[in-house]
Amino acid sequence: MRVLLVGSSADRERLRSQMQGSIEIVGEFATLAAARAADLDADAIVLPSGSPADELAQGRSADDDEVIDEPLTPREVEVLELLAEGLPNKAIAERLQISDQTVKFHVSSISGKLGAANRTDAVRRAVRRGLITL
Repeated sequence: MRVLLVGSSADRERLRSQMQGSIEIVGEFATLAAARAADLDADAIVLPSGSPADELAQGRSADDDEVIDEPLTPREVEVLELLAEGLPNKAIAERLQISDQTVKFHVSSISGKLGAANRTDAVRRAVRRGLITL
């Protein structure tokens, strides 16, 4: 069986020792989102047991102490991806065919949910949690 390990460094080390070489590990990732995005042939994804797995399933790194109380909406993820491209609000509004006021609202909501101080910080936090890729 070929598996992907997901979790903090310590969690992945613990999982490796529990498997005692009986299972082929084809990749290791900090977040479930990163493991799913990987183009690796695997039969399963192995998560550590307990609450850190819940965080991993929501796209957060187990090493990340910050908690998102409310997940991002699909539209917020779209806006976040365009923020990551460096687009200003007007360009995002044109791409998504919404008003720039709506974009401002989404950016504010994203920042609040991620605990980000600004647009750049929101993108950084989203990338660290595996919510978006660059």
